[in-house]
Amino acid sequence: MYKSNIAYSTVFKTAAIALLLSGCATQSPTLSSGNVEYGDSKAVETLTNEFGSTDLQTIAESMASSLLQAPVLAAKSRPLVTVAEVKNRTSEYIDTKSITDSIRAKILKSGMVRFAVDTSAMQTQVDELTRQNQTGLYKKSKSKKMGNMEGADFRIEGTITSIVKRAGDVKDVYYKFSLQLIDNESGVMEWADEKEIRKTSNKSMF
Repeated sequence: MYKSNIAYSTVFKTAAIALLLSGCATQSPTLSSGNVEYGDSKAVETLTNEFGSTDLQTIAESMASSLLQAPVLAAKSRPLVTVAEVKNRTSEYIDTKSITDSIRAKILKSGMVRFAVDTSAMQTQVDELTRQNQTGLYKKSKSKKMGNMEGADFRIEGTITSIVKRAGDVKDVYYKFSLQLIDNESGVMEWADEKEIRKTSNKSMF
């Protein structure tokens, strides 16, 4: 009985230590002292009236929802679409690719559309095919063949513009994001939409 109790105690201690180590391994890291803290990525950003995360999310939601309702997409089974560069015609730096990436991600989730490699990533695609076919590193039966890329049925392109007005301590910024869907074969614009955003700040409030 005594040996049995010792054995049971040993097993219990081993299990307890394993559980403790497991718990330690999955704990979140301790942050160093400072003023950094996590916030809600969806919270409305009002630090400045420059283009920000809330504007990006608003535009992406609006454009993706509108585009998915376009009759031309419903008429064709999972059409192939590519994304061209959205031209930034504002006076500030705006990463327009982040906007189109968000729009593309939301549309892809619907399953209604497929996306071809966009123009900015085409060279990477060509380099990959070249590497598989011309370096001698891959089995011919396993490498992806040249000449099998699919041409996109449509392309998405657009612009973002802004108008900035100042009167005393008040600054007013108006953004307009325009997006179009073009038939690559016919050149016909099959869909277009716009999203407008106005932001006003007052220096005297700070």
